[in-house]
Amino acid sequence: MKISATQTGFALYKEADIIGRCDVTPTPKGADITALSVLPQWRRKGYGSYLLKEVLRSFGGYDRETATVFTAPLPENAAELAFWGKFGFAAEGGQLVRRRTPDLTAVKFVQDFLAARLVHPQLCVDATCGNGGDTAFLCNLTAPAGRGLAFDVQPEAIRSTRARLEQAGVPAERYSLICGSHADLLQYVQPGTADAVMFNFGWLPGADHAVFSTAQSSIPALQAALQAVRPGGIVSAILYSGAVIGSDEKQAVLRFLRALPLKSFTVLVCDFANWAETAPLPCLILKK
Repeated sequence: MKISATQTGFALYKEADIIGRCDVTPTPKGADITALSVLPQWRRKGYGSYLLKEVLRSFGGYDRETATVFTAPLPENAAELAFWGKFGFAAEGGQLVRRRTPDLTAVKFVQDFLAARLVHPQLCVDATCGNGGDTAFLCNLTAPAGRGLAFDVQPEAIRSTRARLEQAGVPAERYSLICGSHADLLQYVQPGTADAVMFNFGWLPGADHAVFSTAQSSIPALQAALQAVRPGGIVSAILYSGAVIGSDEKQAVLRFLRALPLKSFTVLVCDFANWAETAPLPCLILKK
């Protein structure tokens, strides 16, 4: 079974035979699905669901960070309406509509906060670059003459970050990648010169979960970051807990943050009240 693009949308093949079709018109935020059909002998076997799911996926319908809107003709019977309903479509204005609002993740929350508070920053640091998501964000956030600095102790994280930045077209002179401990931050950044330092603790996504950050290195790194940022600068930290990594680092970092003097720092611990106890916990430190 495979799906191939056609002039009007997609065709679903079983071996060499076309057993289903979907006609689609792309739109800026998704697509208008004008028709979806499966041959009668192949219905009620999951082929229609497979075809529709792949069409939605092709136009970003399952991208958690993108707002999408899909439309389709209003079906003639309740059974077809129930089928479309399984994929989030509902009747609206004489047609079916599927709207998806991006999930607010801890990472997106922190990135939005930094983007709103920092205007043309000159130097931003990703202290735990992982797969390069925050590094790319910081490089895009900095002023044209600014630059980003990224740390990670795992060589595979540095490789992943470099590949991501190259794919995004970020000029090499706009960033430096350091395979080393973020606790050594002040060896590379003069005190009071960074606009922002981001930490995303835990483990490297897609890598060995037995390798994760601990309070023994995280707290010295946070201390260095607080020295590195200028007055008005921001240090962010996303904390994790769970069956593998426990909660020792999270609790130790929270104790450290809550003990920071108010005359020098404002600390926000942004608890999502209806998330699980082990959900990522974004923290923000604003230097005065």
